[in-house]
Amino acid sequence: MKATGVSSAAISNALRYQQAKMQAELIKATKESQTGTVADIGLALGSRTTQAVTFQRDLDRLNGIVDSNALVTARLKSTQDSLGQIANSAQSFLSALTSGVSGDSSTSILRTAGASALQQMTGILNTSVNGEYLFAGTNTDVKPIDDFNAAGSPAKAAFDAAFTSYFGFAQTDPAAANITAAQMDNFITTQVEPQFLGSGWQANWSSATDEQITSRISLNETTQTSVSANDQGIRKLAMAAAMVSGLMTGSISEAAQNAVVSRAQALVGEAIGGITQIRAETGIAQQRVSDASDRMKTQVDLFEKHIVDLEGVDPAEAATRVADLTQHIETSFALTARLQQLSLLNYLT
Repeated sequence: MKATGVSSAAISNALRYQQAKMQAELIKATKESQTGTVADIGLALGSRTTQAVTFQRDLDRLNGIVDSNALVTARLKSTQDSLGQIANSAQSFLSALTSGVSGDSSTSILRTAGASALQQMTGILNTSVNGEYLFAGTNTDVKPIDDFNAAGSPAKAAFDAAFTSYFGFAQTDPAAANITAAQMDNFITTQVEPQFLGSGWQANWSSATDEQITSRISLNETTQTSVSANDQGIRKLAMAAAMVSGLMTGSISEAAQNAVVSRAQALVGEAIGGITQIRAETGIAQQRVSDASDRMKTQVDLFEKHIVDLEGVDPAEAATRVADLTQHIETSFALTARLQQLSLLNYLT
């Protein structure tokens, strides 16, 4: 009978090999238990890996647009709120002008109403969200509207210079008491209108662009998602407010003041209509973005389901594998430790 030798070193090395293998399996099982997907997609899916990668790419793209739409929605909401504030300010200004036409408001009250409307409009148009100006068109890093009442305002300087050039004296000059209604009306048409409704607007008032921001709201759909301060309704409101605040001085004749108020009243009425139209268009854009996001979220759910079908693992099964492997590794470590303690010296007497 032949005795077979048993080497404790060989047994120990075999256990180490098994430990390394089980540790690799444990890492894989732990990852699958935590993520709910296979640890190695290529190994698990084989030829279907391309399909899984394509699904994931499309899913990432959809999620990116959905996230972008959330920012667009926030910007549109802020824009809508701001337009509502401008409309309310314009309506209050129109009420003051209506009282002025009927003789119920003094010159100083009208001038204050004009200055207030202009100040409110300027502040609202210069609103920024997340560091971007809402009404600047594509120049989102530039404040869109000049403050007419600020010191050194180019808009105010151009307005006053036009008056002096046309009449030969300033608004506060006593000679202004001789200005007729026809002269004032002609001054507004030939000198003031070009500053607001013509090239003077962007030369002295606005740093905004006519071009608006166009956003991709779905894989195959884009829409304009901003409003420019260069809109005609906003220009007309600014013109009316600047006229009233700049021309309703005690020196100007009553007939000329009445001409200013009448023109301003008509302009504000047109401005309110224009701003209402902008609000409607903004509301349509909001709805389009919302609808697009809802459609894409449905697509996201479908892609996620397909990906889970391809890559998903049973969480309970993965957790059981982790527990079993952990127990086996602990047992293996215990055996290895006992083998390492074996020595011939323990049996020598």
